[in-house]
Amino acid sequence: MSRTLVLNRSFRAVAVADWRRAVTLVYAGLAEALDAELVGYDFSAWVAASSSWVRAPGGFVRSTRLRFAVPEVIRLTRYDRVPRRDVAFTRHNVFARDRHRCAYCGRRQPPDALDLDHVVPRSRGGPHDWTNVVASCRPCNLRKADRLPDEADMPLKARPEKPRWSLLGSLIPHPQMDIPDSWRRLLVAEA
Repeated sequence: MSRTLVLNRSFRAVAVADWRRAVTLVYAGLAEALDAELVGYDFSAWVAASSSWVRAPGGFVRSTRLRFAVPEVIRLTRYDRVPRRDVAFTRHNVFARDRHRCAYCGRRQPPDALDLDHVVPRSRGGPHDWTNVVASCRPCNLRKADRLPDEADMPLKARPEKPRWSLLGSLIPHPQMDIPDSWRRLLVAEA
């Protein structure tokens, strides 16, 4: 099934949840499902409203007694916090910053074919941070080994930097993920 955009009580995007989590939050009364006009529904009202729909972009949940649409957007009823403004230093985020391209040869690779490489090796005192870690394909990583890029005759294609925080980048789990139209107007207002 699909993913659901999670808004805080003030209609600011704070997360992306899988469909099970979204339905659970609405069922428990911790969130309300929003329709295309941003009208909120509690669980029983959402089931009644969406059960007669022919199509739902997020698909339907079916049980022996119920059939209802998976909400594309939900709004938390008791949460006002705004997302953190720092980009977490993670493997996924380093790959996203480098656009899934090797910092040495420039070839685009799937995440499972990339490694993290320390430009200045840790054995030589290089830090484990945004300015010293890059995405590297395995052949380039093995070729560079425990050397500096100049010593390995492997210049960097781009200088590694700490990325600026972006709401869209922090919410979209995969760069290839299509952004539903129902999310676009909510996310554009945040940018």
